[in-house]
Amino acid sequence: MSLKGKALFITGASRGIGLAIGLRAARDGANVVIAAKSAEPHPKLPGTIYTAAAEIEQAGGRALPLVVDVRDEEVVKEAIGRTVETFGGLDIVVNNASAISLTPTPQTDMKRFDLMHQINTRGTFMVSKYAIPHLEKAENPHILMLSPPLDMKEKWFAPHLAYSLAKFGMSLCVLGLAGELRPKGIAVNALWPRTTIATSAVKNLLGGDAMVRASRTPEILADAASLIFQKPARSFSGHFLIDDAFLAGEGVTDFQKYRIDPSVPLMPDFFVPDDSPAPAAPA
Repeated sequence: MSLKGKALFITGASRGIGLAIGLRAARDGANVVIAAKSAEPHPKLPGTIYTAAAEIEQAGGRALPLVVDVRDEEVVKEAIGRTVETFGGLDIVVNNASAISLTPTPQTDMKRFDLMHQINTRGTFMVSKYAIPHLEKAENPHILMLSPPLDMKEKWFAPHLAYSLAKFGMSLCVLGLAGELRPKGIAVNALWPRTTIATSAVKNLLGGDAMVRASRTPEILADAASLIFQKPARSFSGHFLIDDAFLAGEGVTDFQKYRIDPSVPLMPDFFVPDDSPAPAAPA
């Protein structure tokens, strides 16, 4: 199954993981909505919705760049309406937009707490909510959250409670919507990386160039997402997938191609359950 002609609505798609998922779909000839806030260049962050749209078109897809703040209900409703109007329908929603602040509770500013919950949990809920009536009409509709498995361990919450609550809120949306939408034939799944991913957030907020070298490229998530979207929506739903484990199950054996620097040990990401071993290297 190809994504040719499918319409994808991807939040936070002006750069990083969201853009990589869009580019992978564009290579199949998909229609990609870049729903993000970056209309003007940022001194520390590469790309805008317009540069992303140019990349999508160059990769073989059709692009619709829209300035979307996922906190704004009217803007979200209008953007989904524009998507359907432009591409004749909506097939896939990717809830990728996210805010992060790895602070302990006493040092967490409440404005930052609110921002993370408004973007991560509420934004995911709201984009999904307004997409549902259109996804119901699609041939093989999928909603994908870039959020972690629901591994309820103290160690994932204690160091940065506010952020963990906001990310797990996205995953709770997966759990609830998968059950709610199963009768409608809409798949809802979560995808999460085993390692840190070389994005602007990792470079600017988490560990600079050293952590980037210990990371994988966003293409590992893009390849996994592409395979998820090709699964039958009526039977493949409610899964919390780790990128390399899912790809290995689909027959992928070469994970070296996703390494930024193969000489540097990979940095594990947050929230990966202890009982999720990495795929064995090929003999």
